[in-house]
Order: sequence, then C-alpha cells, then structure tokens
Amino acid sequence: MYTEEPQLAISRVLDAPRALVFRAFTDPDHLATWWGPSGNTLPRDEIEFDVRPGGFQRWIEVSAAQPDLRVHIHIDLTDVADSDLLEGLMHVTGRLQDGVEPFETRFRVEFHDESDGRTRLEIRQWLPARLAGPSNQGWLEALEKLDATLLHIQVAANDVEV
Repeated sequence: MYTEEPQLAISRVLDAPRALVFRAFTDPDHLATWWGPSGNTLPRDEIEFDVRPGGFQRWIEVSAAQPDLRVHIHIDLTDVADSDLLEGLMHVTGRLQDGVEPFETRFRVEFHDESDGRTRLEIRQWLPARLAGPSNQGWLEALEKLDATLLHIQVAANDVEV
C-alpha cells in the first residue's frame, strides 16, 4: 500500500510559533476547534490522546451535512518529537461517506521555524490513491480552520497581556 513517495504532500506556513502549532495537533481541546473539513465537528468528550512514541490519538469526527456519519480516527503514534514531528499510522473506520471503505494511512507532520515567529508545516501522507484528492481537500479546509484558530488564540493571549 505504501510507496516511497507520499500520495499527498502539503507545505503551509502558519502565522504562529512552532510550539503553539504543535500543541494544536497534540492537545485535544485545540484539535477539537479545527480538525476536519468545514462544518465537521469533534465532540470533545470523544477525544483521547496519549502523545508519545508508542502512544495514540483517538477521536470521532461528525459530518456537518450528515450527522449520522461518524468517522472514527485511531492513530498509532510511531514517532513524536516535541514541537518537531508527529508520525504514525491512522486507522479510519466508523460510518463513512458512501463509497468509502475503512482504510489505513501513514502520515508524517513536520514543524519548522520560519522568520517572524511563523511555522512551516510539512505534511506527508501515504494512503490509497483513490483517496488522495478528497484527503487533500480535507487538509486544505482543516488548515484554513487552523489558521483562524491560531489567530484567535494569539489575539486572546495578547488581550490578556495588555
């Protein structure tokens, strides 16, 4: 199933420090605010994390358009380096969209410092080729939500400092 080259490769610069961006991926409260395509939600009480090599991340994503679609995500984390790297094997099951069967995908997210306190994300994903297009679209929508979430967090932190 996995080739040397990932079927998905996304590079994105976010206007937030690396530690905060990493926390957005590894803190359940943060992930619940931005993960998934536009409109989809993650019920906070259905998120469980143990972020470390050999640990896991689990959550359920609920479709905005069809609330009876409940995607179960279970990630076996193979490599975690604080504020630098998340890597693992994602198992996607549950009630999926019509035509989508449960699947596995390997992913790697790298976090790099950029100038002016910004962070460059490098996302690589190895998954069934037929899912590359929808997965890419899902990442783009989620990253838009992440941009907004990070801005909100930083504005709130600045308001507290004043």
